[in-house]
Order: sequence, then C-alpha cells, then structure tokens
Amino acid sequence: MTTVARLVLGGVLIAAGWLKIGNPSDSVVAVKAYQLLPDSLATTVGYGLPILEIVVGVLLVVGLMARVAAVVGALLMFAFVFGIAWAWAHGLRIDCGCFGGGGQLGAGQEPAYLLDILRDFGLVVLGAWTVRFAPGHFALDSALGLAGGERVYGQDVHGQQEMG
Repeated sequence: MTTVARLVLGGVLIAAGWLKIGNPSDSVVAVKAYQLLPDSLATTVGYGLPILEIVVGVLLVVGLMARVAAVVGALLMFAFVFGIAWAWAHGLRIDCGCFGGGGQLGAGQEPAYLLDILRDFGLVVLGAWTVRFAPGHFALDSALGLAGGERVYGQDVHGQQEMG
C-alpha cells in the first residue's frame, strides 16, 4: 500500500508540474486568481510551484527521502485543498490550475470545486500514509540504507510484516 501511495502522489505531482512548467505565466495567472497572496509573492509561487511539484514527485517515485518528500507533498495538497475551499467560499469562479491553465472561468463554465477538493484531500491521505509507513518497496531509501533502520528484510523492529 505504501508503495502505491508513494507512486500515485509522486506521479500526480510530476504530471501537474510537467503540465505547468512549459508555460509558467499560466501558473502565475492561476495562483493570482485565488486572491490569497500579494501579487509579488503569487508571481514567485507561480514560477516556483511547477519545479517544486516535479522535484517532490520524482523523489517520491524513486523513494529517495521518501518521508520528507511525502510531508512536502501532503502539505502541498493540503494547501491546494485550502485554496480551492477559499475560492469556493469567496464566490470566485476560477479553474484550479491544478494541471495547467487556471484563472477566471469563461461564460458558461462551472467550477468543479467539490471534485477538486475530494481529489486533493485523497492525495493528502496518500501523503500521510507514506509519511507513516515510508519508504515502501522499490525505494532508493531502502537500497541506500536510508530507511532509518526501522525495517529489516521487509519487517519492522517488532517483527511485523511491512505495509509497503
């Protein structure tokens, strides 16, 4: 389960970052549309977010610094849940910009806030699971001996079978 959680969260982060990185100005527009941050900070976040998503996603997929990457990934997803809930509560009609694009919706378009929140909250849960049970199988942390010494040959220190 841990390996699946790590790979799904990592894969989503890589896809989201990859779809934004080629057009960073759209990412800036998406961040500004939430009206949560001052323009200068929103610009910085908009340019930096795709890079952060890709880096954290790759770390999760390869299982390097898996626990730290899962904390960052879960916090990112929680921030997205908060931002979408904020937009919804304040009557903003925006595209979340989660996978590129973003900004104000056109005439006749409706936001999908509930689905976006449920998806991102599910990813928060996957991140929390990975933090708790990291690194899972097929992780560089294990291969490099960085798993914290808590697991030996697929078992924890109490002899219980690993969840990953």
